[in-house]
Amino acid sequence: MTTINKEEARKRLTSLQWHVTQEKGTERPFTGCYNKFYEKGTYTCVVCDQELFSSDTKYDSGCGWPAFNEVLDQGRIKLTKDTSHVGGNLLLLIANPDMVRTEVTCSKCDAHLGHVFNDGPKPTRKRFCINSASISFHSAGEEKST
Repeated sequence: MTTINKEEARKRLTSLQWHVTQEKGTERPFTGCYNKFYEKGTYTCVVCDQELFSSDTKYDSGCGWPAFNEVLDQGRIKLTKDTSHVGGNLLLLIANPDMVRTEVTCSKCDAHLGHVFNDGPKPTRKRFCINSASISFHSAGEEKST
């Protein structure tokens, strides 16, 4: 994992990008710039620029956030069980096991990207529900700056 310079990142990122990627925040649904965006290209981590998703796997899930049914490579993300939604309430968790979410973070810099659910389209059935604030877009054919 790459350690990012937090001071440099705070200056470079917008307050929303910082809140989402570093404080595990969530942008309001239907507000992100990539929610209804369908140009061909690659989506990268807004913090470290690691390539994460292809526009070929993006689809309109209607959830209010960009949705992808696959990542470019499983090694580019890290999946972690997230029980923050239930606030540590064990009884609520037992009664509603679907409230356990799976957090998606960048494997290179550990930035929070969103969550993955098992209600996506075939064949993967995955819905990577990703905050627009956590990703950047590079058009197909555009040279990615390194």
